[in-house]
Amino acid sequence: MQFHRVVLSVVVIWATIDSLHAQTEWPQFRGLEGGTAADHSTLPDRWGPTDNIVWQLNIPGRSWSSPIVSGDHIFVTSAINTSGVETPLKPLDQYQSRSFDGPMTGSNLETPSSPLRWVLYDIDFSTGQIRWQRTLHTAMPGSKHEKNSYASETPVTDGENVYVYLGYAGLYAFNFEGSQLWEQPVELYPMREDWGTASSPAIYENQLFLVNDNLEQSFLAAHDTKTGRELWRVERDEASNWSTPFIWQNELRTEVVTTGRGGVRAYDLNGRSLWGLDGMSSIHVATPFAQHGLLYINSGYTADSNRPVYAIRPGAGGDITLSPGTTSNDFVVWSHPQLGSYNPSALVYGNYHYTWLDRGILICHDAHSGEEVYSRVRVSPGGSLFTASPWAYNGKIFNISEDGDTYVVKAGPEFELLGTNSLNEWTLATPAIAHGSLIVRTVSTLYRIAQQ
Repeated sequence: MQFHRVVLSVVVIWATIDSLHAQTEWPQFRGLEGGTAADHSTLPDRWGPTDNIVWQLNIPGRSWSSPIVSGDHIFVTSAINTSGVETPLKPLDQYQSRSFDGPMTGSNLETPSSPLRWVLYDIDFSTGQIRWQRTLHTAMPGSKHEKNSYASETPVTDGENVYVYLGYAGLYAFNFEGSQLWEQPVELYPMREDWGTASSPAIYENQLFLVNDNLEQSFLAAHDTKTGRELWRVERDEASNWSTPFIWQNELRTEVVTTGRGGVRAYDLNGRSLWGLDGMSSIHVATPFAQHGLLYINSGYTADSNRPVYAIRPGAGGDITLSPGTTSNDFVVWSHPQLGSYNPSALVYGNYHYTWLDRGILICHDAHSGEEVYSRVRVSPGGSLFTASPWAYNGKIFNISEDGDTYVVKAGPEFELLGTNSLNEWTLATPAIAHGSLIVRTVSTLYRIAQQ
């Protein structure tokens, strides 16, 4: 009897430790570690419409912003047609470009049929119930790319307040009780081919950083998180981009890293230029991240021959562009001219750098040296498209296709497809991971998924 009490005590202790190790925050697009999450026993590697679903919640509207998590709060945004009628969704096999929201106005453009209402939701993590919702803005927007949405920018939180930046609606701050703290209008400049906006905000201490790269007046700006007041703005010699800025806290300093077709540009916290790197693809979407003390840059528009990846060490100053015919220099540790992906950002997990291409091909390199570990492997036999970025935990790599199928791959030097999990709904949104759960957004539903 005493033995059983001891065993039970040990089990309870380890369960408590396991719970304490659960990651509780996913405060921004791709989290704090570029898509990697702390391992946890309840994080799922298998799910389906009725399998390992803790709860699911219908989210009205058509939007591709990612959910974020802070404590027991899940925040997500949406753009809802005020007519009360969303465009009917056809079967997946009838959609070639995942278009929705209204009639086509060009080869790849669409406009809504009625004004839109932009909404922020606070959802209870445990129950999946809407704690509160707030309408941010109502207007009739212009056209956008059929693969974009009118709320593609992901919110960000500092653990006290939540900040929403939407190119069509402006900049807003709310506390966790749902009280609006402030709002700031944001100029809506023309984007390439009217494709719309998508760059999410980044936060560091008391500053909120916005990149607005467009066809007319591109800039990086910092706003005070307490008041919304613009603290500084620097002009950028850039055209339209859709990449989110990255706050790189390295061993030497904290940098605001921005990426675009004109190159990589890093700034200090006062907007002063630190260093730059030319040589990106002509359309830029993917977001930079850091692992192992290195900054990883990925730029891979599919129609370009130049689709580079760079691994950069801290401390650079001035122009660190590679000389012709070279793949490294004092600050570029390694590079590859044709490794970049278009929409999905890259992933570093363990000692490996993974590139997940839009058409379902996975490539693995050594994250420290850039040496190839395995070459192009097709993950999705049917040629499914991928827009979401990959994530990793518990020794596995995941990514969800536009068809709503998540492919599970064993992490490490040899490719092995472990399984496929289907939700049978489109999704272009990258999930969040917290409290031992995966938070997935499809075209109509928010899921909390965990081992049960």
